[in-house]
Amino acid sequence: MVKFIWWAARDSIGSDSTARPGHDRSIRFVIVNPKPSDLPANALYYGDNLKVLREHIADESVDLVYLDPPFNSNADYNVLFSEKDGTQAASQIKAFDDTWHWDQSAALSFQETVESGGKVSQCMQAFRTFLGENDMLAYLSMMAPRLIELRRVLKDTGSIYLHCDPTASHHLKMLMDAVFGAKNYTNEIIWQRTSAHNDPTRYGRIHDILLFYAKGDVHTWNQQYDAPDERYFSAHDFETDEEGRHYRKRDLTAPAHGRDSGQFEWKGRKPSPGRMWSYTKENMERLEAEGRITYTSTGMPRLKIYAADLRGVPYQDVWATPSLWLNAAAQERLGYPTQKPIALLERIILSSSNESDVILDPFCGCGTAIDAAQRLSRRWIGIDITHLAVSLIKHRLFSAFGEKIDKAYKVIGEPEDVSGAAQLAADDPYQFQWWALSLVHARPAEQKKGADRGIDGRLYFHDEGPAGQTKQVIFSVKAGHTNVSHVRDLRGVLDREKAQVGVLISMQESTQPMRTEAASGGFYKSVGGSQFPRIQILTVAELLAGKRVDMPAWHEQRTFKAAPKAKGKSTIQPEIFGENRE
Repeated sequence: MVKFIWWAARDSIGSDSTARPGHDRSIRFVIVNPKPSDLPANALYYGDNLKVLREHIADESVDLVYLDPPFNSNADYNVLFSEKDGTQAASQIKAFDDTWHWDQSAALSFQETVESGGKVSQCMQAFRTFLGENDMLAYLSMMAPRLIELRRVLKDTGSIYLHCDPTASHHLKMLMDAVFGAKNYTNEIIWQRTSAHNDPTRYGRIHDILLFYAKGDVHTWNQQYDAPDERYFSAHDFETDEEGRHYRKRDLTAPAHGRDSGQFEWKGRKPSPGRMWSYTKENMERLEAEGRITYTSTGMPRLKIYAADLRGVPYQDVWATPSLWLNAAAQERLGYPTQKPIALLERIILSSSNESDVILDPFCGCGTAIDAAQRLSRRWIGIDITHLAVSLIKHRLFSAFGEKIDKAYKVIGEPEDVSGAAQLAADDPYQFQWWALSLVHARPAEQKKGADRGIDGRLYFHDEGPAGQTKQVIFSVKAGHTNVSHVRDLRGVLDREKAQVGVLISMQESTQPMRTEAASGGFYKSVGGSQFPRIQILTVAELLAGKRVDMPAWHEQRTFKAAPKAKGKSTIQPEIFGENRE
């Protein structure tokens, strides 16, 4: 088994994160496809998911794929279909920017897919004829090669759920038919995401769509049920048997479907015309032996349905349950705009995978699918193109599962040394900034373009107890040359914001004038009496070596909203990705 990979002087995913399809100018060569046993069980990748899939995920190694690809569902529908001239500069997708554009990168991706031939090529050519060159075509052009790779990594018994909105669902269904085959289409699921929405001049838009496809003729399936409605028990007459168990009686006949099926005599009785027995004679005898059959005064058999055995109604293809909503006050809400409720992902994972199966989310965002997989004792792979998302996911896992989780997964694609950090800074300053802030568990500052006001990140803490005043550390991140003026600027921001501590994160070693200026900032005295330098300088090398901000107790930090604690069983041990589990 072989596959193509790309070689470049920069060997980390993080350092080549800005590469988009068609922009890679490195040398191609063929290697043996990596053995699944060589890869970690639980892995969080930073990088373009197309590149990660091609270079790191083995053929037929994944049991279930869930993806919620970014798409500007709030954009005016007509704007998505406006013609483009194709010269717009390609740019890397940033966190929360969920728009694809028809540009040179999208055009090249379209061309490569078309030239590969087959059903997908025919589908994309038809899209271009019908849609023209616009943002919708760009979206489909970027999705096509990713869906092809996702089919490759799925096991023959695997399934894929593509989460989208009605704006693009009909186009994506055609593309999914081309990639997976129309015969492997399983369901279009309607998910009601909220109770109501006010949309002037139209019906309220409150649903998303999940396109559910299997890879092969047989796929993993575990039937799940809605809990029995309490109204069911009050609407039916239940009786009590000699053992105190509650039951109701159900007819043992069903509509006849021709021939002699189910037309045998039972205890001197036969089904009425047009009806048949619901069970074979052998199964009727088994039910009789189990005491599950009772009789009416006329001698007709009835099946005992025990209340304890009622499993409710099997899930249907419309999911309108309030328990699947993520309302504004939900404890699990982390502030990520496109976050999905964990109950939604748990329903999907329980239905289409088994314990220890591998779950893949190639657009993992704030990590809901990863969180759900961990809680349900599945192994997982998550991919995201921003360090901001990777940082949030790491904090989410820590909040939910505690410090032991750190040994249960690996982060792949982040800089591991100063040279990797320098390359990331050169490739994408924003990604470098987000990554550097993740080393100190800080949250990137909310900024307007061109006006960061000297603050790149913040870290909040309490040193007066939970009810005390929230205090903060502010961060300034510098990838290039630094000097004493940057320390003076930080001191001015510190005073302006009335923050307790300011930290300059730098790629370069501090100079003596910088250290002197920092020392002149004095100390912050905590409630417990400890003193902490108000202005601190940390280099990337020091952070990679384990040095941290000198500040009051870390366990009282309030920077990120904590995810709910996991309850019950979950996989908190390293395993081998793709190990033989037959």
